[in-house]
Formats: sequence, C-alpha cells, structure tokens
Amino acid sequence: MSTIRAAGGVLIASMLAGCAGVQFGGAAPNAAQSPDSMVGRWMLSAPNAPACGMNFGGVPGAREGTVTPEGGCPEKFFLSRRWAFEQGKLMINDRENKPLAQFNFVGGRFEGQSTTGTTVTLTPDTPAG
Repeated sequence: MSTIRAAGGVLIASMLAGCAGVQFGGAAPNAAQSPDSMVGRWMLSAPNAPACGMNFGGVPGAREGTVTPEGGCPEKFFLSRRWAFEQGKLMINDRENKPLAQFNFVGGRFEGQSTTGTTVTLTPDTPAG
C-alpha cells in the first residue's frame, strides 16, 4: 500500500511540475540561455562601429524591462526602449515595440543579429576595480 502511495505522490508531483513549466527534479526551461539578471549596464558592439552603453532596467530576475541607450549606438539602437526574453532569446525593441535585434546567450554574453542582419554582441559592463 505504501508503494502505491509513493508512486502516486511522484506522479502528482510530476504533473504539478509540468503545469509550472518546470521539469520534475530539474531547472526551469531556458535557465542556461539567459543570465540571472539583465538589470544594469551592458555594452553593445557591432563591426566597424564604436561600442555603446545600454542601461537595462527592471527588477532583478525579470523577463522584460526597459532599455536606455547612451549616445553613439550603431544602426537604430538609439531607438531601443524595451527588452524581453521570448522563446529563449533576448529581444530588443523600439518605442513602437518593433524589433531591433534578437540575441542568444553564449558564454556569458549575448550574440545576435540586428533586424538589418548586422552581427551584434552585448557584454556586461564590468567597472574597472
């Protein structure tokens, strides 16, 4: 009888974990595809263009927030206003919510393409200490 209860408990826990979008005994989906928090200053780089600072706002751990670009950003990144994680990718959009770029998290930074096809990277800005 106790074996049946234990098996039933495992089945129920598995089903509840599935409803929550978490694998039983595992981490949340896409957990390895994004940093713990986007909040803070990141540096945007593109070929043949100077890097520019982009300040990502929101609460730590949020899946979306605001972007405030600094001067000198390449292409139309000076129009950046929103960021969000969608289907495991970081999306940066303008004030009209039109996409400017999408990125994948690779080796501690984001690598991606602008909507015009330019290769772009976002790296966390670590202050010199």
